[in-house]
Amino acid sequence: MAAAGTILAPWPALAKLPVATERTLSLYNTHTGEHLHQVVYWKKGSYQRETLHQINYLLRDHRTDEVKIIDPNLLDILHAMRTKIPVDAPFEIISGYRSPATNRNLQSHSSGVAKHSLHMTGQAIDIRLPGCPLAKLRKTAVSMKRGGVGYYPKSNFVHVDTGRVRYW
Repeated sequence: MAAAGTILAPWPALAKLPVATERTLSLYNTHTGEHLHQVVYWKKGSYQRETLHQINYLLRDHRTDEVKIIDPNLLDILHAMRTKIPVDAPFEIISGYRSPATNRNLQSHSSGVAKHSLHMTGQAIDIRLPGCPLAKLRKTAVSMKRGGVGYYPKSNFVHVDTGRVRYW
């Protein structure tokens, strides 16, 4: 009954609800075997520079070792997805940053690689989450309406990006 009272409460009452003081992520790079476990990348209103550097490195182009700054909004999308899915496992990273050379190479072998992929600007990631059906991962990303979501069940991953809202 208390929850119903909160929903019906006027705006000033909602302002008093507790706000998360930290945002964390657990990530596993499937190509390099590297992982970060429950790293705090945002704390008390600020992104944590050192942790962002660690994430950028983990999400680098594993083919060329090039590191790119990853859009913090992408991390926020992952964090928000994680809070909606009750699975205690790290996101498995299939692809984070992709250099233009890597993107061209992949594009020459697959029609599913965009010429102007947001992976090249650090605004896209391909993921799966052990213990979470791929369709549920996709549904969760779509429900947030915060960017692009691609569904690749044959390749066993979901693409998430910070571009305009669109689905494929």
